[in-house]
Amino acid sequence: MQRPPLPPFTQDTAAQKVRLAEDAWNHRDPERVSMAYTEDSQWRNRAEFITGRQEIREFLTRKWTRELDYRLVKELWAFTENRIAVRFAYEFRDDSGQWFRAYGNENWEFDENGLMRRRIASINEHTITESERVMLWPQGRRPDDYASLTELGF
Repeated sequence: MQRPPLPPFTQDTAAQKVRLAEDAWNHRDPERVSMAYTEDSQWRNRAEFITGRQEIREFLTRKWTRELDYRLVKELWAFTENRIAVRFAYEFRDDSGQWFRAYGNENWEFDENGLMRRRIASINEHTITESERVMLWPQGRRPDDYASLTELGF
């Protein structure tokens, strides 16, 4: 199975890969998201170590059960032939109604078919008030004309 764009990446194809990942995560479908990764993909997400699509699906199911009204923006930071560095921010609320904003960086490594075989994520979050939210589009894909991370001042 191929997942274009394929390495080696250019500025345009790396940015496209980042946007496709953002779009998938904003739809919050663990099955759909997991298909972008190799069967034996390795993740580090904060202090959690995850291996393979099944664990990815389980992780994302837990994540989006806890992180309600999730909205994510990703931005290309750097790239090489088969690696992409991304910075991101996302907002969510928990079941008590407390809002959070998380910031982080991801390092991605892809196989020749464009599937991600390694994802290393470092993430920090803090509480915000509902009035401090800036990611306000309807659930799903961020509109093309919505502000980027840089434009949001992140």
